[in-house]
Amino acid sequence: MELRRFKARDGREVILRTPRWSDLDDMLDFINSLVEEGADINICQPYTREEEAEWLANLLASMEKGERISVVAEVEGHVIGHVEIRIGRCYESHTGVLGIAVKRGYRDRGIGTELMRMAEELARERGLGIITLAVFSTNSRAIHVYEKLGYRVVGRVERGIYKDGRYIDKLLMAKEVEETS
Repeated sequence: MELRRFKARDGREVILRTPRWSDLDDMLDFINSLVEEGADINICQPYTREEEAEWLANLLASMEKGERISVVAEVEGHVIGHVEIRIGRCYESHTGVLGIAVKRGYRDRGIGTELMRMAEELARERGLGIITLAVFSTNSRAIHVYEKLGYRVVGRVERGIYKDGRYIDKLLMAKEVEETS
């Protein structure tokens, strides 16, 4: 389902929409391009098509059950960004954990910011009050975007990430998204 269209800073049209089964090959290319790049994400091995199919099937099923919010960014017919919020259970059902990635070549064009805003809007509609996320302390580009959108550092796991032979702190950030009246 299409959620919104906008022009990226480079003038290209971006469609924000929910993911669908036909995105399988694009999603596989997307995640593996991030792995190949060595992006600051918590996936370090390429996925096979079968693994990606299982992941996508689980994503679509959990969206249907109301356990996740998921939005992709599409440019020129291809998925180039993805954001998801895993909704907490039981006593944490008012919270969600956000994960986001944008493909190299499409960053710094406002796409990630719009993905985050759309995810937050959907989270508010679902009654979520707090969104949390984790980020590599060395990922200054992402931290800047998160802070610009109102997230703040609420914790740090020292040496929480081990990448390329060195330890990196993991920052925990949070934002209250509940509308106050």
